[in-house]
Amino acid sequence: MEHLNTTLFLMINAASYRPPMPLGPLSYFFAQEFIWIVPLGLVAGWLRGSAHVKQALVLAALSGLTGLLINQLIGMVWDHPRPFVLGLGHTLIAHAPDSSFPSDHLTLIWSVAFAFVLQSRWRRIGVLALLAGLPIAWARIYVGVHFPLDMAGSLVVGAIAAWLVHALRDSLVLTTYQWMAILYRQVCAPLIRRGWFVA
Repeated sequence: MEHLNTTLFLMINAASYRPPMPLGPLSYFFAQEFIWIVPLGLVAGWLRGSAHVKQALVLAALSGLTGLLINQLIGMVWDHPRPFVLGLGHTLIAHAPDSSFPSDHLTLIWSVAFAFVLQSRWRRIGVLALLAGLPIAWARIYVGVHFPLDMAGSLVVGAIAAWLVHALRDSLVLTTYQWMAILYRQVCAPLIRRGWFVA
């Protein structure tokens, strides 16, 4: 398995420290910046969405946090070195030499994606989010900070995290939404009254 993991990594990873245009900027964007679409999308949806939308977003956010927590637990049990720690390939961005498995970036977006997939009304958005994770997966390998197996692990962790939170939607999700809604209406009351945000 490790041999296959390494072979696939070397096939996808950048061939040099100065990749040709447009691969350099594209890989940096998807490896580092594109993930911001998740928190920004959740916040924007909360500010402008109905109560039903807000509950769906809480489920998605909790799924993302659960996925990241699972990643931390896995890293404590199995510290898998990153490619650059092993002297493999070309590393195009700076990164701490912590455990590579699974990818936090991909776990976050795929946990959120699976959370939407599990809600019939939001399934199409979930599928789009799953697809949006693919260029992130490619880029994190291309810039040399992850192995392909890390991405496969993120897919599994994301699915498990979303399933766990979805199973608790009538307790954990609803309670979290209610507390967040109360705090939100108090803090943002002036903006809600002006119609800028939705209660």
